[in-house]
Amino acid sequence: MPATENLMDKLVSLAKRRGFVFQSSEIYGGLGSVWDYGPLGVELKKNIKERWWRSMVHERDDIEGLDAAILMHARVWEASGHVAGFSDPLVDCRQCKNRFRADDPRIKGTPGTPDAQCPTCGSRGTLTAPRLFNLMFKTFMGPVEEDAAVLYLRPETAQGIYVNYLNVLQASRQRIPFGIAQIGKAFRNEITPGNFIFRTREFEQMEMQFFVKPGTDAEWFEFWRHQRMEWVTRLGLRSQKLRFQQHTKQELAHYARDAYDIEYEFPFGWHEFEGIHNRGDFDLSRHQEYSGKKLDYLDPTTSERFVPYVVETSAGADRTTLAVLADAYHEEEVAGEKRVVLRLLPTLAPLKAAVFPLVNKDGMPELARRVFDGLRRQFPTFYDDGGSIGRRYRRQDEAGTPFAITVDGQSVQDQTVTVRDRDTLQQVRVAGDRLAHYLAEKLQG
Repeated sequence: MPATENLMDKLVSLAKRRGFVFQSSEIYGGLGSVWDYGPLGVELKKNIKERWWRSMVHERDDIEGLDAAILMHARVWEASGHVAGFSDPLVDCRQCKNRFRADDPRIKGTPGTPDAQCPTCGSRGTLTAPRLFNLMFKTFMGPVEEDAAVLYLRPETAQGIYVNYLNVLQASRQRIPFGIAQIGKAFRNEITPGNFIFRTREFEQMEMQFFVKPGTDAEWFEFWRHQRMEWVTRLGLRSQKLRFQQHTKQELAHYARDAYDIEYEFPFGWHEFEGIHNRGDFDLSRHQEYSGKKLDYLDPTTSERFVPYVVETSAGADRTTLAVLADAYHEEEVAGEKRVVLRLLPTLAPLKAAVFPLVNKDGMPELARRVFDGLRRQFPTFYDDGGSIGRRYRRQDEAGTPFAITVDGQSVQDQTVTVRDRDTLQQVRVAGDRLAHYLAEKLQG
């Protein structure tokens, strides 16, 4: 394996080279901490999201799906506390014009005083006093840019679930306890984004809010904490790279009763990519107060009324994708040459198979095309006839493709093909009319 200090550089290079992730607006110099997913990246992230959705919504009868709008009434963010409190303190260096969080550990001294030293240019006394910097992107609805028309790009997807809690409850005829799941974009004007797709200004969340009776919240919190770790390990992530990190009393949000992060050991250290939170009744109580709409629940069995508590599971789709890529990246030596391979779980791999004619003559390209056309209707499949067969194998290893299928001279004679396994490098011959069935069996999981 490569050293951790340069693994991120190698991942970023591979991601661009193989079409996983590109810098947004690159031809114009790029836009900071905004990324575009290429042909393979969009498939990988889609596979992760579909796996999450299946486990949350399709495999359970107590969770409903939702797709709430990005633009919401401004009062939503007042009720949630984001307008008043969703801000970070920042300081600017008047000398080099860089901006930092006020609590950046690299800053020596107290910002705003003569002894404070800029961590970038080293100047003393040039750091401004901390100022609060709201993390929400502001926009306007309608033709006039005035205070009455102010809206925000949502900084999280959870609020869309809370304001639709009653709608979903009544439409689905669910009973407490039940959950609402959503996958969607969110936006935060981060001061210090970075580490590739780990911390970005535009990102995607996979969230589920589970509404429970007060007094049962601790039990459900533990249930979902363990459920989420089990799901994460089924992505193929190595267990030694995963851990729970409980929030201390100082780290807990003022309304939170308990919270755990699921952390992965990225090349830049241990960091969260999913959180499980016991939010109490804060969210529904606040929206009930600000909207004037009753959001309490009448238990049909006990006739008891209560505002449900919420147990939240919130995962970053981009951070999860980065964890999967980092965990899958391997370097090894094969026949005296370095091989870079993404050992992605086959069910997550963007491409399931690649088809190659051994040489571009003697009927092999025509047969390879027929094999490719037959497979691509069932599996994401790639066709490649450029360069040596070894070079084509290496390209697909970097793409994480589990199986490479070669059409050779024997294939033209007896309609069999060679199937190479990405991880073991073993090759077996399979009859062409059994190929799709063979791959389907291998790709189960």
